[in-house]
Amino acid sequence: MAEPALAGIRVIDLTSHLSGPYCSMLLADHGADVIKVERPGEGDDARHMPPFIAGESSPFLLWNRNKRSIALDLKEERDRALCRELARSADVFLENFKPGTAARLGLGYDDLAALNPRLVYASISGYGQTGPYAERPGFDLMMQAQTGIMSVNGPEDGPPHRLPLAICDIGAGMFAAFGILAALQARARTGRGQHVDTSLYEAGIAFGVYEAAHVFATGERPARLGQQHRGGAPYQVFRSRDGWVTIGPNTPRLWRKFCEVIGRPELAEDPRFKDKASRVANRQALVALLEAVLVAESTEHWVELLNRAGIPVGPVKTYDEVYADPQAKARAMVVDVEHPTAGRVRTLGVPVKLSETPGGVRFPAPRLGEHGAAILAEIEARRGADRGR
Repeated sequence: MAEPALAGIRVIDLTSHLSGPYCSMLLADHGADVIKVERPGEGDDARHMPPFIAGESSPFLLWNRNKRSIALDLKEERDRALCRELARSADVFLENFKPGTAARLGLGYDDLAALNPRLVYASISGYGQTGPYAERPGFDLMMQAQTGIMSVNGPEDGPPHRLPLAICDIGAGMFAAFGILAALQARARTGRGQHVDTSLYEAGIAFGVYEAAHVFATGERPARLGQQHRGGAPYQVFRSRDGWVTIGPNTPRLWRKFCEVIGRPELAEDPRFKDKASRVANRQALVALLEAVLVAESTEHWVELLNRAGIPVGPVKTYDEVYADPQAKARAMVVDVEHPTAGRVRTLGVPVKLSETPGGVRFPAPRLGEHGAAILAEIEARRGADRGR
């Protein structure tokens, strides 16, 4: 088996919480050597996040696998110098401090690019490195509010709702990983690194593609639609006899087939529902008609019947059901890893499969400072090699 795609890429990761560690997890899963720099005695704040397995934070274990840890006190010049030494021979440097903090520590982009012009330096922040909000602190909650996500989420006649998923945090981590890979590709041509700058704010805005299209086309504020879809109908959650089912016959052919399968072929000929725009305009009447049909049978009945007809359908599952699902197992989206303290624990698998250089969960999240001695020995070995030249 070939080495993972990012084998040989070294990442110095000063981030904490979720957005930055999620970014470095994506890189580590595909073979990058991620050195996680943490505060002595405390470590990443996520180490203290419940629930715990044998005293180890389960969230921390999940998104910090495949990394090594060294404890450095960046308030001390000696440890800042060690961090600069790590950056000198690294490919990527990742931080999610408030803008300006890294520069005040002597670890800003200009500082480290002077030592290592090939360095790709990535910053994740609440609002980005520039603009009137750049200095404001911000977490996923505030970003869901300020990027419009909350305004379109929740019941049609209810208050704004927060998505319980940390969508801006994870989105920022994904966009940062994309930016890092793009910058590494550019470096292969130019020989020089650059500064990658992204934020939770920009991630939240970037996800609002349907909403942006609506505003740009009409100038109007997008309405809150509850379970419905802005650009198609029917495309939502419906109640069944014993639970909930999602149905999306979102093309002309699928719509006609759907009407036939549920025993209501006349709906396809109804002028109110003749095309997608008409169905969206008459959504309330359409939903009422479909609900009366769908609630008569079980979720399993509709999933089996509609899947057999090639119509997109899916049961609403809880997370414990998701992780036991045969498709999740077949795609290796739940895997086991052995941790020296927590024992054998489950973690999420790698969502992108490469045929020739696959990624994977190779080792568990590190204990605080676990690899400090080895990393310091590597620094000393490089110093010795430099002196011998």
